[in-house]
Amino acid sequence: MKNDRENFKTEFKLRIYRWVLELVKFLDGLPKDIISQKMVDQLFRSGGSIGANYIEAQASSSKKDFINFLHHSLKSSNESKFWLAVLRDTGRADRKKANCLLQELTEISKMLGASLLTLKGKR
Repeated sequence: MKNDRENFKTEFKLRIYRWVLELVKFLDGLPKDIISQKMVDQLFRSGGSIGANYIEAQASSSKKDFINFLHHSLKSSNESKFWLAVLRDTGRADRKKANCLLQELTEISKMLGASLLTLKGKR
């Protein structure tokens, strides 16, 4: 059981990391106008925060801290979905690429949410 949990943590951490790498590539290709760059900045912050908070959760010293970091990761994920959708829907980003990132981010969000429910004993 512990091995399965450790494997999940490792795989999930890598999945988030790969998503952030894809996000960086995506952001590099966006227009350089002022409005686009402000959205790029927001999306980079929130997108990077998903992974950073997940890593912090792994190093937390208590269950409460672990839950708190996961919660921040989920909140950042939700914010990132918003900015990706805005970039897509304003035509600043390639629709197909944005949708691929959104699809993976939705899956990551669901896993974070399910983990939080389990940890809080609501599942």
